[in-house]
Amino acid sequence: MTFLPRLYAITDRKRYPDILQRLERALQKGLKMVQLREKETSGFEYYKLGKEVRELTREYGAFLFINDRVDIALAVEADGVHLPDRGIPPTVVKNIEPKLIVGYSAHSLEQALWAQEQGADFITLSPIFKTQSHPEAEPIGLKVLKEASERLSIPVYALGGIDWDKIKLCYKNGAYGIAGIGLFFDHVDSNWGTNW
Repeated sequence: MTFLPRLYAITDRKRYPDILQRLERALQKGLKMVQLREKETSGFEYYKLGKEVRELTREYGAFLFINDRVDIALAVEADGVHLPDRGIPPTVVKNIEPKLIVGYSAHSLEQALWAQEQGADFITLSPIFKTQSHPEAEPIGLKVLKEASERLSIPVYALGGIDWDKIKLCYKNGAYGIAGIGLFFDHVDSNWGTNW
């Protein structure tokens, strides 16, 4: 799956009620991979939002992943699904629909290796640094990122507490790409996207 983009934005409507507007600005700047993550909404609302985001991502030629809900990923014709660490195994998704690209949220080297064995196409590894999304979570650090990146043959996206100054550190330690929430949506009107 080395054709996947290097930057992976994750939505959070609680943090950004205007997420659709922010997302469109990010897509205009060249963002090519988005995970729609809606943990506290009804299936119908998730589906409706998914349809809107699918239209946007199609318009800008970007990949769309739906967090956790395989049914909604299929219903909105997303490119893939992103599974939480307590979600269904990647092999189950592949059996349902082999064409779906499957991402997996790993929080340790062991989980990362398990996800690869189970057929995940890529993982996010987190939290690399302290993060405001999950302030209670202890960072796993760059050493685990380096080891996972060396031992896995699938792309590893570094996630958690990454700002634009820390991106180089993640790449130096083997990350295939960078995933984040605030990284992309906090400063969507600044110049961060101009040199992609």
